[in-house]
Amino acid sequence: MQQPQQARNAWRVLFLLFLANMFNFFDRTIPAIIIEPLRMEWDLSDFQLGLGGTAFTVIYALAGIQLGRMADIGSRRKIMGWGLAVWSGFTALTGAAWNFWSFLIIRMGVGVGEASYAPAANSLIGDLFPAHKRARAMGIFMLGLPLGLLLAFFTVGAMVEAFDSWRAPFYIAAVPGLVLAVFVFMIKEPARGAAEVVRTSAAPVDKPMRKIFAVRTFWWLTLAGLAYNFASYACNSFMVPMLQRYFHLSLQQAAVSTGVIVGVTGLIGLVTGGWIADKVHQRWATGRLMFGAISMLISALATGYALLQDEIAIGLFITVFSIGWLFSYNYFTSVYTAIQDVIEPRLRGTAVALFFACLYLLGGGMGPVVVGLLSDQFAEAARVAAGAAEMNELFKAQGLHDAMISIPVALLAAMAALLMGARSFVADSKRMEASMAADAQLIDEADAASAPA
Repeated sequence: MQQPQQARNAWRVLFLLFLANMFNFFDRTIPAIIIEPLRMEWDLSDFQLGLGGTAFTVIYALAGIQLGRMADIGSRRKIMGWGLAVWSGFTALTGAAWNFWSFLIIRMGVGVGEASYAPAANSLIGDLFPAHKRARAMGIFMLGLPLGLLLAFFTVGAMVEAFDSWRAPFYIAAVPGLVLAVFVFMIKEPARGAAEVVRTSAAPVDKPMRKIFAVRTFWWLTLAGLAYNFASYACNSFMVPMLQRYFHLSLQQAAVSTGVIVGVTGLIGLVTGGWIADKVHQRWATGRLMFGAISMLISALATGYALLQDEIAIGLFITVFSIGWLFSYNYFTSVYTAIQDVIEPRLRGTAVALFFACLYLLGGGMGPVVVGLLSDQFAEAARVAAGAAEMNELFKAQGLHDAMISIPVALLAAMAALLMGARSFVADSKRMEASMAADAQLIDEADAASAPA
């Protein structure tokens, strides 16, 4: 059981982790808001615009594997602190990009810095909070996602208009990250497995990746995350330009509307979702994953309905899509905590890094580029069907709108994977507990053997 002082320190550290996570998502969201100015300035296709998001995501995933392993054996506060400084510095450099390819390369630098954060932070939260509080703690940590999105979508458009430049938000966004890095370096880390009921070994694990991939539930959670990230990154990358083209909103109007869809909903979804996930987990062993699966179904139905209407008022579209996206946030409190339940403490940083690598390489990395490619193809098909000689903005609007139907399809795939994960969860969870109990017994025997007679 945690002592009062330890508990207070855990919540203070969690608040700092949340702030850094918020600016993590703020920084990575800026390109999605300034897509139309970029497209116009450098004459880009939707495929190229999607490629920008994919390049960031791929490098994020690849760098995250090694950085996640470092989080299991090194200082997590240093990894997070230096990562914050690196991604904030490259965010500032993005504002100086002179063409599409320089923009792409600099954003890769941001991806390397941000890749350091999630595995170390997730590992730290697992050692700060016991199992029955982790969903709530993870829900608070992941509030950084909707708040970061909200902050970006509600302010970046105004920054662009105020400075008459899409570059200004990148310079402004770098400052908070550099300040936060100083405080992250000052975190006092708990011991590995400090929040577990049984004592855990601090010795390195032999063949860690093989042990992680031997957990069947981990595979299903990864597939669920792959599908969810496809939907999430496609939505976050193209919602603003879709609202501008299809519903004829200004950049600021489209950005604020997207902030409501993906930001305000997250504030509600992550807080209530974390609380509900903890409650159902206490009552049913597979409660979290079943809760996540039901939420994905509701999300798919609502977003699908909004996108499949040929004619729909912008207010109704935002309302229905927002309801669907609110339920989609239950993915985080269901899946992230489930990983902690089936992976032992010494492997959690590596597991989260592998999890994110698969999610971002095959999910988040594919979402923007696939939707961008589909958008170009559907726009061309609309042009041909209309018998027009040249492409125009009307066809581009229709093409992007139709391409976003892939979002609810991906959410349905996430639901199916969560249902499969629930089938193996209990056995894998018990297997982890048995492994930890065996480690604790070995530690006790070693302590007894070394104790003075």
